Amino acid sequence: VKSIKIGYNEKENIIMKEFKYTITDPEGIHARPAGELYGGKTVYETIKLAKDGKSGDCKKIFGIMGLAVKNGQEVTLTFEGEDEEAAYEAVSQFMKENM
Repeated sequence: VKSIKIGYNEKENIIMKEFKYTITDPEGIHARPAGELYGGKTVYETIKLAKDGKSGDCKKIFGIMGLAVKNGQEVTLTFEGEDEEAAYEAVSQFMKENM
């Protein structure tokens, strides 16, 4: 299941982009894709990865790895900031091609 949604952060009164994706990689989000997501795609302001009510900052590799995302699980990526459109495009493409 892949979708895009415009969300709303009530705490800060900010509209943000959201991308939901079901992981198809047999090994889930393991070190290689987590490293690429962390290292190559986080030049953007704020990207969060969430699963089952827990979330991690994509600028911190342990924030990604700590979620222990497995094959078949759905994750939600949220993008906030002035560059959220560019971040959404780059990261959603990365997920589709690699996860």
